Amino acid sequence: MNTSALIQLALAEDAVFNDLTAIATIPADLQGSACITAKDTGVVSGIPVANAVFAAVDKRIRCNWQSADADRVEAGHIIGELSGPVRSLLAAERTALNFLQHLSGIATATRAFSDALQGTDCQIADTRKTTPGFRQLEKQAVMHGGGTNHRMDLQSGMLIKENHIEACGSITAAVNACHRSIHSTWIEVECETLDEVAEAVAVRPDIILLDNMAPATVRKARDVVPASILLEASGNITLDNARTYAETGVNRIAIGAITHSAPALDLSMRIVQTNGRTSGCRP
Repeated sequence: MNTSALIQLALAEDAVFNDLTAIATIPADLQGSACITAKDTGVVSGIPVANAVFAAVDKRIRCNWQSADADRVEAGHIIGELSGPVRSLLAAERTALNFLQHLSGIATATRAFSDALQGTDCQIADTRKTTPGFRQLEKQAVMHGGGTNHRMDLQSGMLIKENHIEACGSITAAVNACHRSIHSTWIEVECETLDEVAEAVAVRPDIILLDNMAPATVRKARDVVPASILLEASGNITLDNARTYAETGVNRIAIGAITHSAPALDLSMRIVQTNGRTSGCRP
């Protein structure tokens, strides 16, 4: 989904132009400033979309970002300083933070996996297990965390999984069917056993995906898969065992959890000044 359209949906969902509490308690002409502060350690993602949220609510809001996408931050770090009409700042607060916290959580989770693989030749990749409408933003967040993107959508490449194999009859038949396709793109096939790996190697896909294999089995697969075929592992891989998988020699590890289960990075926005009265930023 287009990011601008997603922002408009989020703002409409929150009825930001009819904030009953702010209308009742805050004078329309009250000006102020605010700070967005990290309450935990993590990696930032979503600054441009948060900036666009504030602009969509009120073009008079000024944003002075102290961090950029992909920056590591510690608890207490001021990510951004804002100024403008206080009603508008508060109206935009939750939508902007929802985007920032969610995307920064994905970047943070990805960075943890990337750090665990440091010193190996293996990369962390995402999957299509994304929030509907958020895929482009979530995949950008993966990049900010040091990961790489797998397919953006179903037309970005051919990934033959167990259901395709069942419907087509065999790995050989499915891969050959993709080779005969009029669409020129990469072909990946999922294998669950070493016998399937051997069958896949014989028909030369671009990528072989090892699904739910133990590290010892993955290492055996690496021995029979030529370097010309990218080797990917997925399934039951966690932060605790990711490096073990990377050290088998696979080129890439796909982790669905970095998008579908990443906890949000804890951020807060506090009004710190109204018409010259200062309270100061607090983490």
